[in-house]
Amino acid sequence: MNAIAKSAWAAVKYSQTSLGGGTTPQGVAFPGGLDLVTPSLRLQPGALHDALNFYVAAFGGYTRTEGYERVDGRVSPSAATFTIVQLDITSLLPADFTSDFTSDFATTPHLPSLPSVGELVTQAATGATGTVIAVVTGAVTYLVLTQVTGEFDNSSLLVTTGPAAIGSATATTVSLDARTKAQYTALAADAYRALIGRVPGAGPVLGVVAMAFLGVDQVFAFRANAGNTAVLIYRASPAGWVLVPYFNLVSFTAGGTAVPLDGDTLTQGAVTATIQRVMWQSGAWAGSAVGQFVVAAPVGGDFAAGAATTTSGATVTLSGPQAPITMAAGGRFEFVKCNFSGQLITRRIYGCDGVNPPFEFDGVTLAPIETGLSPNAPSHIWFHKNFLFISQEASLIFCAAGNPFKWSAVDGAGEIATGDTITGMITLPGSQTTATMGVYLRSNAAFLYGTDPTTFNFVVFNDSIGAVPYSLQNLFDTFFLDDLGVVTLKTTLNWGNFLPSTLTKNILPFIARERGNLVASSVNRAKSQYRLFFGDGYALYCTVLNQQYLGAAPMLFPDIFTCVDTTKLITDTEATYVGCENGYVYQLDVGTSFDGAPIAAYFFTAWDAIKSPRILKRFRAASVEVQGDSFAEFDYGYQIGYASDQLAQLPSVWLPVNLGAVPHWDSFVWDAFVWDGTGLLPSDVDETGTAENIRVSISSGTNYIAAFTVNSIIHHYSMRRGMRV
Repeated sequence: MNAIAKSAWAAVKYSQTSLGGGTTPQGVAFPGGLDLVTPSLRLQPGALHDALNFYVAAFGGYTRTEGYERVDGRVSPSAATFTIVQLDITSLLPADFTSDFTSDFATTPHLPSLPSVGELVTQAATGATGTVIAVVTGAVTYLVLTQVTGEFDNSSLLVTTGPAAIGSATATTVSLDARTKAQYTALAADAYRALIGRVPGAGPVLGVVAMAFLGVDQVFAFRANAGNTAVLIYRASPAGWVLVPYFNLVSFTAGGTAVPLDGDTLTQGAVTATIQRVMWQSGAWAGSAVGQFVVAAPVGGDFAAGAATTTSGATVTLSGPQAPITMAAGGRFEFVKCNFSGQLITRRIYGCDGVNPPFEFDGVTLAPIETGLSPNAPSHIWFHKNFLFISQEASLIFCAAGNPFKWSAVDGAGEIATGDTITGMITLPGSQTTATMGVYLRSNAAFLYGTDPTTFNFVVFNDSIGAVPYSLQNLFDTFFLDDLGVVTLKTTLNWGNFLPSTLTKNILPFIARERGNLVASSVNRAKSQYRLFFGDGYALYCTVLNQQYLGAAPMLFPDIFTCVDTTKLITDTEATYVGCENGYVYQLDVGTSFDGAPIAAYFFTAWDAIKSPRILKRFRAASVEVQGDSFAEFDYGYQIGYASDQLAQLPSVWLPVNLGAVPHWDSFVWDAFVWDGTGLLPSDVDETGTAENIRVSISSGTNYIAAFTVNSIIHHYSMRRGMRV
């Protein structure tokens, strides 16, 4: 057991001193996560025999995973709220009506008609509107509304989209319990979710990338058009997905000493166009420069071969007319975010997909990069020491220092033969001298030492450890997926500078089943997790804290992810976006559902003999410590005696837990908080039966419960006799 797990264990482990009545409490912490191979008696109590959609929390316990929500730039479903409007319908009733208001409005014609779910309700006097998500009738009649504009008062008639009045709003006296509030919030989220659309086009989302440009967070998605003949780029906006248009390319040679600039106007006779990007590929501006311009649609006709000028004073010779930029379908995108000037304003996205030329993208302009390769279609891309690196099969190619458009050897670019197909590149953290780039191959690994072509030294590191494509990530060490599981590469003082270690040997059956399905990976630094996503809906969340591996657990999503990107928002928080086979883009770690679907989650602990595997124990009760920020509910179950059918195995018990942030003085608004909210709460449950061991199951499956953490379980039992042989 590692040091962190030992510390967690010590925090909840009780002594074997009996309480009154001969009952002994025994605490069970949760070290280790899922373990599929260790024999039962060697497992630590609290290790998982089976699990789904619970992950190992960084500071102890198992957390039911957060949800994910679809994204297109409109308000996220997880930000939805609801409003209660209580109705007084007495003014609309016949004078002789004496009902107790429990009648069925649908079958009593002389009663006012209440609106239906999904209908828009308007209060003419105030102009307030809202969409109905629930209608409650009885002693108190009220509407539950979301997407509310304006403010409803308590003195005016409400009308629906038709002319019929439905009653007067009145002072609200409705009191909702925590579960009902959670359910109404989920209904409100459904209403917002229905407004969010897929990325236009056909087939899966081929790439998703997010970055802040000029202080604004942006999300972009790459997807094939309806005919699957080209890839288009869309940007998330308050109006949904908006097409990012491609511009045009025109080649040039320089004829003067002035340097053309982005934003210049290119003029040739009566034809003009704005230069979106200057791509200087080789030569000098004194007269030998060669390159391309990305230009907007020309005004006044098309360009032709011949002289042209720019507003900065440059004279160039165009090679011919402009040609539209296009991208063919069929690739899988990979991105790196960096800048070559050291200025934040020039930080851009560089990408490739194995089908098209690599490119630079600044959120507006996509600029294809001519590398001289044939075909010019690299599969992997990375930025290291002011060089852009790309890989194509077994070739590692780098640009000239500081210029991603220069790929000629005379300018300092170069190529390294690796001897095996490259599956990814990454800068290794913690190098003892200068930063080192790891070059990963399918069955091998190598390091590129040095800072420039004069000092580059390509060294093969290991002939048995390779990386699965799209699995490379940096947390505090480098992580990747190999044939035998998740591998971490740590710095070391030993010769070679790096030491590999396989982390997930105890879930090798899962790794063996899924390693050929990997489609993407990411990290979540707030949760200290390395994550792998597979093409059948499964994912693996590995928790590593302070360079110590705490454990891994599988997730299963109803939607198949195809690509992932993690970005740092301008609020200094992380956001992870995933593209999906169904054309949607989702944000992970938000909401209470899998895009509206319930989160089916469970875990089974290992069999726990409480240090006495051949002594019978009479189990009496358990206390489950749960932590969270809102209402939670789950089923608590247990089995005894290896689930023998000779023993009574009782059904699980439903446990609601009213969790919530605890208010502190001077940190809340009066009358706007709950006195009995708590972020940590033990729940007591009966356990009955006599057997040598016990295992526990926790399960939930709703779309309205936020993430919660099960910190520990304390069993109360009495020691009985030894088992007969």
